[in-house]
Amino acid sequence: MSVKQVAAYLQLNEKKVYTLVNEGKIPATKITGKWMFPQELVDKWLLDSAHGGVLTDRLIIAGSDDPLLFRIINQFARDTVAHALLSYTPTGTRLGLELLQARRVDACGLHWGPNNESHNRHPALMSQFPQFRDWVLIRAFRREHGLIVAPGLIDRIKDETDLFAPAYRWAQRQPGAGAQRLLLELLGKQRLNPDVLTTSLIALSEREAAAAIAMDQADVAPGVRAAATEFGLAFIPCGWEAFDIALPRRIWFRRLFQDLIARLKSESCAELATSFGGYDLTSAGELVWGDE
Repeated sequence: MSVKQVAAYLQLNEKKVYTLVNEGKIPATKITGKWMFPQELVDKWLLDSAHGGVLTDRLIIAGSDDPLLFRIINQFARDTVAHALLSYTPTGTRLGLELLQARRVDACGLHWGPNNESHNRHPALMSQFPQFRDWVLIRAFRREHGLIVAPGLIDRIKDETDLFAPAYRWAQRQPGAGAQRLLLELLGKQRLNPDVLTTSLIALSEREAAAAIAMDQADVAPGVRAAATEFGLAFIPCGWEAFDIALPRRIWFRRLFQDLIARLKSESCAELATSFGGYDLTSAGELVWGDE
């Protein structure tokens, strides 16, 4: 729909429609210089805005991949049976935020650098999207990141820099993934270009990268300790990172999301995190940005 059509559809004047667009509150896209409004998304926006959101029986999460979150959401979905829809689709951090901006998903998992810089990096990344002022950032956990390595290679190298040699096959991650950001920063510290790596494939998630190494399609990949543990692989730690969840304020208070946070704080989740290794759940559920 055009501005005129959506104004008539919503029974608003055109000036108010432009205001909603500039505030990032109504789904719209610019085509050849003109604002256009997909009716399907406008209808969804109307439903989700009514009385704090009527689509309370679903929670669709995209963004960064994580083995612990994947297990917790699967268990949650099993327990709810057909009473609610819970979905977790790892897309990488940036694509997840794009889907959140487009109102295609309800929340986005993200990680973008070391833990001690997350309080600046995560809001700065979110601020690149028009709707970010309507979002909050909730801490899920801290996790150990580094390099996932084929077990037979660990005794043949001195440190992670040896793995940059042409002899080793890399499963790199897609552009916009937090793990790929980690790899680029590791290379940057050595003043190396990513082109120096022998890339065997591009993995679209942590678990896909680990699976590629387990299947002998690659020797090394950036990732987290939990993914290495899950596939019986070796791991070289490089530090800790914050794994946060970005979502609109109206969804923050939905029962399903609050139930998910309760599960992250549960004893069973703590036991699962211990079995994986490389998790710190002490800040689970904390609001880390967006309280103004």
